[in-house]
Amino acid sequence: MLDLVLPLECGGCGAASTRWCDACAGELTVKPDEPHLISPRLDPGVSVFSLGRYAGVRREAILALKERGRADLVEPLAAALRVGLVRLLAWGVLEAPLTVVPAPTRRWAARRRGGDPVTRIALAAAAGRHDIAVVQAVRTRALVADSVGLSSADRQRNIAGRVKLVRPIDSRDGDTGDVLVVDDIVTTGATASETVRLLNASGAKVAGVLALANA
Repeated sequence: MLDLVLPLECGGCGAASTRWCDACAGELTVKPDEPHLISPRLDPGVSVFSLGRYAGVRREAILALKERGRADLVEPLAAALRVGLVRLLAWGVLEAPLTVVPAPTRRWAARRRGGDPVTRIALAAAAGRHDIAVVQAVRTRALVADSVGLSSADRQRNIAGRVKLVRPIDSRDGDTGDVLVVDDIVTTGATASETVRLLNASGAKVAGVLALANA
């Protein structure tokens, strides 16, 4: 009866009567050789890793969280991100203590979505890990347009100078360790590049970028 009033469907494939089905959970499982190193068109100057292509179940889950308010999908996406973080630490790509900086989100978009989804995913991924801290160090300034449909050059112009540092991270104090920028999707690398540039200029030691997906 409840399903008739409030239809329940999988956030990945739309299957009825479940929020997240076993098949979609399997599709989002991080494989032993993941995350993969990728090469976005705009090089941020650090290694960029992705947990998978922005397609299929991964794409649907990210869209459902961001555009349809499916807050219940934070946990499965965070579980995948958690594996990625732990694996990069285990491989020696990153060193603990690790400071995770969520990529900047436009404030009006975050308000519309009930909060910044990237930050929520990062916080859930780091929960219970004393060697991983999540710091909202950056945000976008006003007048940043939606990047959907923009070319690489337009994305770069759109974001250039429009990421603002709101909480400095200085790796020279010896307490922050490596800094990792985390994003939901890396497309051209424009946002990652501007974020890395700003953090490094503030004294942070940015070791890389990790995305849930790459387009």
